Amino acid sequence: MSKEDCVDLKQLIMTFMEMHMKEYINPMYHYVKDNPELIKTVPGFLMSPASISVYLGRTHIGVEFDGPEFITELKPGSHIEMKYFDYSIEKCNLVEKIIGFKFDSTRPIPLPLPQVSEDLIFPTNRGIDKLRELKWNFSAQNSIMGFNVPSPSVIEGRFTRVINAFFFDADESGLITRQIKWLDLIPIEFDGDDAEVDTFSFDLSMYKNLIKHDAHYVYPAPDEFKFIQLPKINRFVELWGNKSSSEVMITNFISKQENKFILSMKFGATDIHSELTCHWQSEERKVIRPDFFVVQPNGYADIVEFKLPDIPKSFVVGSENRETFSAWLNSYISQTRVYVSYFDDPNNRRWFEEKYGFKVHKPKRYLVVGRRHDFKADVWREIQADFRDLEIITFDDLIDGVKAQFYQ
Repeated sequence: MSKEDCVDLKQLIMTFMEMHMKEYINPMYHYVKDNPELIKTVPGFLMSPASISVYLGRTHIGVEFDGPEFITELKPGSHIEMKYFDYSIEKCNLVEKIIGFKFDSTRPIPLPLPQVSEDLIFPTNRGIDKLRELKWNFSAQNSIMGFNVPSPSVIEGRFTRVINAFFFDADESGLITRQIKWLDLIPIEFDGDDAEVDTFSFDLSMYKNLIKHDAHYVYPAPDEFKFIQLPKINRFVELWGNKSSSEVMITNFISKQENKFILSMKFGATDIHSELTCHWQSEERKVIRPDFFVVQPNGYADIVEFKLPDIPKSFVVGSENRETFSAWLNSYISQTRVYVSYFDDPNNRRWFEEKYGFKVHKPKRYLVVGRRHDFKADVWREIQADFRDLEIITFDDLIDGVKAQFYQ
């Protein structure tokens, strides 16, 4: 049993984490090092965490690990971002504080978490409504789901662990997602009544029996292609379902190697290239960087450009029989028209193919923008037909087109 007088939160947390590393992480690291066959299966964030968050409550101290799910080698001495949160002076639900939002269940009594929880999906009622609106694929998740879930809580005096849990909420900006990959809630005895000094004690002896178990633990990951990819689509929906997400955040997600299948499956592409710089060869003009080139089986590529899914403006303006796309949408279309002009020049095409290894000529342009309910009227299809080699795709169309292929 260890007891510390708290003068400074950061110093207290550092002392706790030094003991935590000594009793748990370091012995497990050496165990994995001595059994190298475990390196590729042990939870990567335990061996090479990108960040560790420590939450100090009145009955528990929480330690959350984040980072890569899997690793290929042990890298001692890598930088770890440490985060500290002090809820010890608040009478609050520590688990709810860690999650980051309040639950709105009609059941007022908190829900005690079991000693070990794996693969949880706990949305608030606001969150479940938003997930349904976004057509989030519930069947893609091999999980324990809760609906109208009361606030998750931890039983006083009991060590509790949460692995691979997702929590969802929603506000005026859209969907809010919180993933907890690995969280240990360690019981403490806390005394904060003294106006000058807070004290707490904790016991880490339970980790002695967890070191080998955790070293052999394989983080939940689906084996079949379908169940590997569908959760990634859910992560994409969660991203663009929040209005605070930018175009750059959206395209960065798609450009990651593990997520390129979204465009490959939608557009039948053999390869995906993002933001290739295109220099003009016959004239002085500003370089262009289309969001994505999707290479078709014939070796020629089309172009996909992303804009935001939520745009609080009208897509179509004008009186009946004189409708046209709004000025802001036409500006997006004009941007893609510059891409066509670039590849109309044979000097540009020759330079591009020599540099990047594939061809682009008379590319079809895809503009991914808005939601399906933004284009309810048939009139927008009539307007779009006036644009050569241009197709407007909503985010709903993109996601549904990919998901449908998993169920054929």
